[in-house]
Amino acid sequence: MTALDLVRGGLADIPFIMATERRPGFEALVGRWEEAQHRAAMAEARYAYFIGQLDGAPVGFALLRDWDSPEQVTLIKRIAMAEPGRGHGKAFLAALLDRVFGETQAFRLSLGHFPENTRAHRAYEAAGFQTEGITRGSAFFHGDHRDETIMAILRPDWEGLRAHPSTRAAS
Repeated sequence: MTALDLVRGGLADIPFIMATERRPGFEALVGRWEEAQHRAAMAEARYAYFIGQLDGAPVGFALLRDWDSPEQVTLIKRIAMAEPGRGHGKAFLAALLDRVFGETQAFRLSLGHFPENTRAHRAYEAAGFQTEGITRGSAFFHGDHRDETIMAILRPDWEGLRAHPSTRAAS
């Protein structure tokens, strides 16, 4: 299999990002923004977009908030693969962790996902994220307050995974 490349996203990637956010079945799992919201976020230093590519073709994206924040805490605001189940998610997550911890002073990288999204939960666990709990009603999503499972990985966890790659769970 060809190695996945992780590149910074830009304005030219917005159509791919929006199409991925709007894939069938994602409406209950993945947030979505209009083009103007993505453009505004890309103009702010606190946001960072990453695009996973195979042979130059995009396969997934991640939107991070508080990129290189002075608090050393970064949030994966949104992450999605264009075609889940094709085996690209594990490589994408590993590359994303390497970028966050390798390029910033982040001590903590966290995310929230809906509890029924068990596929995502398994992928995050395999990448080294640990479940911290449920925040009740914390996501206002399509007009409803929904619970979120909060997961995080700390810099020492990531360093341990890099030192002993065989400890990463298989997905």
